[in-house]
Amino acid sequence: MATVDLMVGDRSYPVACRDGEEEHLKTLARTVDAKAKEAAAAVGNMGEARHLLFASLLMADELVEIRAGRAPAPAADPAMAEALEQLAARFESLADRLEKDAATS
Repeated sequence: MATVDLMVGDRSYPVACRDGEEEHLKTLARTVDAKAKEAAAAVGNMGEARHLLFASLLMADELVEIRAGRAPAPAADPAMAEALEQLAARFESLADRLEKDAATS
């Protein structure tokens, strides 16, 4: 098991991962960081959680548009495509957990 420090929103987050996945996670973090900066520019100063929420929503919106065929897909970049698919899977997993938590509350 490896640990990698990911920079998002000018903050470092230590994340555990399998050996060899470090560079891939850094690529994902750069994508999230870019969206976080885009969210901050659009909405202004906000708390960290809300900042990352807006970045996640921007990324999810792009992914939904691409999947629905309403937006042109970015130039073919296998690493980016894989990163988006992994993010989508994580978002879906998180949504499932939130729905289960809401149902039991």
